[in-house]
Amino acid sequence: MSIVNKAKQAYKKLFPAPILKDFPAENLPWIDKKNPDVDGFVKQFPKAAQLPYDLAEKLRFWNQNGYVILEQIISDELIDAYLADVQELIEKHKEYDINIRIDRPEYRKHPVMKIRDVPREIIEGQYIKIMEFHNASVAGKKLMLHKAIVSFLEAIFNQKVVAMQSLTFLYGSQQETHQDFPYVVPQVPSHLAAAWIALEDVKPGSGELHYYVGSHKVKKFDWGNGIFFNGESTKNPTDFGKYLSAECERMGLERRTLLIKKGDVLIWHAALAHGGEPILDPELTRKSYVCHYSSELGYYRHRHDLVNEPVRHSMNGADVFADPTLTSYENSFKRGEKVN
Repeated sequence: MSIVNKAKQAYKKLFPAPILKDFPAENLPWIDKKNPDVDGFVKQFPKAAQLPYDLAEKLRFWNQNGYVILEQIISDELIDAYLADVQELIEKHKEYDINIRIDRPEYRKHPVMKIRDVPREIIEGQYIKIMEFHNASVAGKKLMLHKAIVSFLEAIFNQKVVAMQSLTFLYGSQQETHQDFPYVVPQVPSHLAAAWIALEDVKPGSGELHYYVGSHKVKKFDWGNGIFFNGESTKNPTDFGKYLSAECERMGLERRTLLIKKGDVLIWHAALAHGGEPILDPELTRKSYVCHYSSELGYYRHRHDLVNEPVRHSMNGADVFADPTLTSYENSFKRGEKVN
């Protein structure tokens, strides 16, 4: 039995999961509760005056719409350092155990593979996600734990932020409409958010991200065994996507596509309905970096070892855990040490 499966079994014994129909009210983030006192919160939030955006305005927008866009907060130098790391990984892929996910028909039985075992032409093609490269890349950690992102997340959770995972895309995902929380489940399910970092300008026809404004308030989908997708679910992701699209249209929610610039960041709620448009021009890349976050209450153990205290890397008041299954690669791509 793998270390991952052993850890999952140990965690289930310690914390058996209830069948939930919604996020538990007792640990819902303050901003998601009825009539949150935004002005009162901002007055007592120590970082508010230091931010390059109006925190009160962003929090009200988040509460109403389920996302915010932070414009031009990441330097080209840091993004370019990360892209150089990604390119080095691709060129030397046979040397690394780092995982990638391949959502192509011929890989349906084994969608997650070690990058060393995948041909380069597949790695550089569509339907690919490079998984958890932040563990190896210093620049990836700096992007993930950028102070402007961390500060906003710290405000919505009102707790220390812990980064959970990352995905790197060269092309648009072309995913069905979905919400993140049924698939990415921290120890407190409502303590989840994501950041979509544009590594280049997004062009029309590149398989843009789409999202439904205000869809974080849609009634949770029942997979047949609660709100999370797992081995006991009787519904599938296609059922999920159809439900979300139908509910968003029934509620009259606006469907937008994301056309942002290199250095811009979209941060979205765990329950925002979103997906990837079809790629209309196969010559267009859509390089992006997606990170998921929780709080110190919501994610206090690495999912690959749910028993032992994690090794923490801290930056801007937030943590990301070292991957206990890939310790030899931690921070092995060092060019990000020279940039901010």
